[in-house]
Amino acid sequence: MTTLFSGADLLDADGRRAGWVLVDGDRITATGTTGADALPSAATTIDLRGRTLTPGFIDLHAHGGGGAAFDNGVDEIATALAVHRAHGTTRSVISLVANPLDDVQASLALVAELAASDPTIVGVHLEGPFLAIGRRGAHSPEFLIEPDPEVVDQLLEAGRGVIRQVTIAPELPGAIDAIRRFVAAGVVVAVGHTEADEKVAGAAFDAGATLVTHVFNAMPGIHHRDPGPIAAAFDDNRVSLELVVDGVHVHPAVVQMTFRAAPHRVVLVTDAMAAAGGDDGYYQLGSLNVEVRGGIAHLSGTETIAGSTLTQDAALRIAVTVAGVDETAAIEALTLTPACLLGREHEWGRLAPGFAADLVALDDEWRVERVWAAGAEIGRVA
Repeated sequence: MTTLFSGADLLDADGRRAGWVLVDGDRITATGTTGADALPSAATTIDLRGRTLTPGFIDLHAHGGGGAAFDNGVDEIATALAVHRAHGTTRSVISLVANPLDDVQASLALVAELAASDPTIVGVHLEGPFLAIGRRGAHSPEFLIEPDPEVVDQLLEAGRGVIRQVTIAPELPGAIDAIRRFVAAGVVVAVGHTEADEKVAGAAFDAGATLVTHVFNAMPGIHHRDPGPIAAAFDDNRVSLELVVDGVHVHPAVVQMTFRAAPHRVVLVTDAMAAAGGDDGYYQLGSLNVEVRGGIAHLSGTETIAGSTLTQDAALRIAVTVAGVDETAAIEALTLTPACLLGREHEWGRLAPGFAADLVALDDEWRVERVWAAGAEIGRVA
């Protein structure tokens, strides 16, 4: 069954152009330029005049949404995914907070089972348990441990190939060896929730770490005599930077600076917890209580930020309209750059023949109207 998407402006990492996209099943089979290329015939035509069509968004880091958490079983995973799909996320890496190892292993087995039949579930991001106590953020300290080789192997075995990403504080004993072990198993390693200095962070990158978890947050800031892990990451072209662009985690001027200083290496993530797509109130993040006030999530009784209430379309909108990020760079950070990190740059993240039919139709205010994943419509504004 073929579908022609016509009349839209196409926008991906190659820039904006007026064009059309032909889809057959779950793949893009042809694209063209309006006025220059003849429209092909198709069984169905979807007129998107006045709209912008982008590749589907890829979120490497989210914990839940719609009042549900990814740690809490099948029904809550489905609820949270539905919220993010409606906001343009067509491929999700399910992030798990630090919990007892038995619980983490059970979650890994469950996600592996779900991912086998749901192409929108890419795998798991373990944000714990290998985090620095002093930079733990919204992770329970009693569940944080050092990356012992037996534990690393235990998690990899339990994951059955579903672990796509792990966050590690590289200053912990055994962390550099653990990074090498995870990388050898095909896992993207991110430096984060860390007290590491520039030298230790550099050692982590030399060992194979290629990402920084929510850069600027839960790590030392840049000091002119002690540049720390942030400067090490900016200075290393092998390393990409997760950025939470919700107007809270990182100032818009710093967002703009990050895109300028690390072109093609920024990844827009949500770090969304259960309140994403929901109202202010009280929620859970792992075993911790969270209060959301004015759309900002804090650990109850503290000013510690506890994830976000962000969706990826909102991140795009804030990046472009508030931080002044170039639209092509912002779209790339939601699509092709995360696809590259996952080793899927030849099938996700572009509007081009052979790529997955993951598509998002946006209005002129950067708001999602319709979403398709693998050729099937998964979200639509009524």
